[in-house]
Amino acid sequence: MLWSAPRARSTAFFRMMIERGDFTGVHEPFSYLAEFGYAEAGGVRVTSAPELIAALSSAARVRPVFAKETTGRRYPEVLASPGFLAGDAVHTFLIRHPAETIRSYLAISPDAPLEKIGCESQYEVYAAVAQATGRAPVVIDSADLVRRPADTVRAYCAAAGIGFRPEALRWQPSDRPEWSLPGPGTPTSRRAAASARRPAAAPGRLCAPGNGSIRRRPRTWPTICRSTAGCPSRGWSSGKTVL
Repeated sequence: MLWSAPRARSTAFFRMMIERGDFTGVHEPFSYLAEFGYAEAGGVRVTSAPELIAALSSAARVRPVFAKETTGRRYPEVLASPGFLAGDAVHTFLIRHPAETIRSYLAISPDAPLEKIGCESQYEVYAAVAQATGRAPVVIDSADLVRRPADTVRAYCAAAGIGFRPEALRWQPSDRPEWSLPGPGTPTSRRAAASARRPAAAPGRLCAPGNGSIRRRPRTWPTICRSTAGCPSRGWSSGKTVL
């Protein structure tokens, strides 16, 4: 599962993971649940966070699941679910420099409150995962993703214990059903489609190749700016199928 700060190019990352063809994609299910009162995972409609966590785990027993969530809100139910934090799901994180996140967010929502920027909520989940698992989760800096997509994604895949598929770095621009809840023209559908039409990089690719890195600690948050660069020496344990 990928926890991303808002406006951190997570839609492009999600699109790349769907292009692989070996994951069931679930787009921002906790956000949809909070905003609309329901979400879907693996074809199951749920109306509570415990139901959603159970549905994600159930779907992953059929086919590996990649779920992406943004942290513009708090997730107390997730923080209160140690089994989800340390059990069937591998939790990873996508960060962006707060100054860039703020500038990008205020461009589309000038009156957004501070919590919508998502740094505090993202760190809450990061710290909870680190405590539950006993190790620092994998963190991607979106600047690395833009500058060095191929090697950054390769390092991410190695850390997550999945194969790297370079062909997934390019795709034909289009809307995806994973971006909307059932019902054409719903606010969710319009919001997701609009987001997809504003990619950080050129449509249909993750920028130019180069050398990438995975960070075990977020480098851009002032309170924890002790960073370690380079690929992690060990990946995740096998058997975890919600990514």
